[in-house]
Amino acid sequence: MKKSVLLTIFLFTIIHSWAQASVVDTVEVYSNVMKKKLKAVIIKPDNYNSATTLPVVYLLHGYSDNHAGWVTKAAGFQKAADLHNMIIVCPDGGYSSWYWDSPVDAQSQYETYISKELVAFVDAQYKTVKDRKGRAITGLSMGGHGALYLAFKHQDVFGAAGSMSGGVDIRPFPNNWDMAKRLGKLAEQPERWEKNTVVNMLHLLTPNNLALIIDCGTEDFFYEVNENLHKQLLYRNIPHDYLTRPGGHNWPYWTNAVQYQLLFMSNYFNKK
Repeated sequence: MKKSVLLTIFLFTIIHSWAQASVVDTVEVYSNVMKKKLKAVIIKPDNYNSATTLPVVYLLHGYSDNHAGWVTKAAGFQKAADLHNMIIVCPDGGYSSWYWDSPVDAQSQYETYISKELVAFVDAQYKTVKDRKGRAITGLSMGGHGALYLAFKHQDVFGAAGSMSGGVDIRPFPNNWDMAKRLGKLAEQPERWEKNTVVNMLHLLTPNNLALIIDCGTEDFFYEVNENLHKQLLYRNIPHDYLTRPGGHNWPYWTNAVQYQLLFMSNYFNKK
């Protein structure tokens, strides 16, 4: 084959891949409740300009990470925006907020920020489905806890929620991951710990109102608390997808798991 033909094919392939690539933006969002600016990654599908409205998945990071964690450590996952024709938003949830509105730290009010301020910003700036039927939330580890916590409390905002390796029961880990800095020590504030752990919030759920997917590796230190959450959901007749497979608390696991989460969210959006 002639070199000119090969070059043409090569250029066409490159241009075609560019044309089909999702667009990754980093924006700053002002939080009025915390009086500071926070960054967020916004991933738009390749057909965004021609779209009318698109559903949104909010994808939360884990402890000690930030808004850029997903795009830098799970590189390539953003292609799902094209595959499922959705917008993916990766917020900054603070180093160790656990996505609570902390009663002891005015600079850690991430429940209000994510569920109200950020959603309002995204809906105002992007072509979104401005309804719970077009919003989902998921995350890993601290973000898995956060996604379920926020969705359980704000079912008027989110229609689907997921968790990957989530810390869905915080009580077995009273000295870990700065949680005492956000709630106070367990021994001194037991009622806060009981109230703000996901496994104790299932009374907020009505069967089939919130679509749920929970995923955890069998070698993960959060595996037992996820198993218990699954059993409690079964006991309460709350439909949910529950996935386990060999794997630990690490990025190879989450890079795989997020594909299942986003497919689940896409199926939810397409049913509406």
